[in-house]
Amino acid sequence: MNPIVGIGELLWDVYPDGRKVAGGAPFNFAYHCHQLGHPAVIVSRVGDDDLGRALRERVRELGLSDEYIQTDRDHPTGTVQVALDANAVPTYTITENVAWDFIAWDEKLADLSERTRSVCFGSLACRGKDSFDVVSEFGRSSHTHRLFDVNLRQNYFTPKLLEWGVARAHWVKISDEEIDRFATAIGVWIDSFEQFHQSLFLPGQLLIITKGAGGCELLWPEHDQHFGEPGVPARVVDTVGAGDAFTAAMVCLHLEGKPLRECARFANHYAARVCEQPGGTPKIDRAEVERAAGIAT
Repeated sequence: MNPIVGIGELLWDVYPDGRKVAGGAPFNFAYHCHQLGHPAVIVSRVGDDDLGRALRERVRELGLSDEYIQTDRDHPTGTVQVALDANAVPTYTITENVAWDFIAWDEKLADLSERTRSVCFGSLACRGKDSFDVVSEFGRSSHTHRLFDVNLRQNYFTPKLLEWGVARAHWVKISDEEIDRFATAIGVWIDSFEQFHQSLFLPGQLLIITKGAGGCELLWPEHDQHFGEPGVPARVVDTVGAGDAFTAAMVCLHLEGKPLRECARFANHYAARVCEQPGGTPKIDRAEVERAAGIAT
């Protein structure tokens, strides 16, 4: 098996009403890759506590393996307090010094890294040195497709980290709301997406800009591609996990050989359906999304 891997944070999203939902961008990503029909795993770490055991059980319930979820006897399972604004857009308060900050490199991860078809890693997962070292080592093989998912949560990033993430990725995904903050952090002045790409990327790197309800825009100079795909109407319940679902859809359809524009159109439709259900890991019918997006199977 040559799986797609999400590496980094695995945690409980805790909502104002007290309910807990398994989350973390790499986990949401892996779940949606699995739901879209691809072998996928989550690499992370949980505490040796009730929350950690419950999280493992939830991972298995959703159809994923917990084989690469390590157990930490010194740090608790991660939690995030989620608040939703009037438009159901979430903000997050992320607990520090938790198990997923201390992922450890071992023989199992070394073997998995050599077999990985595509890996998605984010800036948040790299806030702890231990996990950063593992993310740095993982996916070095030349056949592994690497996607950097920029998540500028709170202040868990540095200019050096952002530049490192861009340099090691084939694809970089960032929201339009975060581009100015990203550019400011590394001291680059920009006035367009094109200039953003020219300032930071090589021509062979794909830049994916998500725009929420406005859809997405993609720049891939090496292939003479720069286009936008419009957003898809949705009856929004919350937007938790929608960006991760979009990323999973882009990667899966690309690995299936679909043209980039089809990947983007499907990803927009898929993410819109996720917004219509609570939490980041709802069940979505792929065939239904394909019909809505006009994508041939």
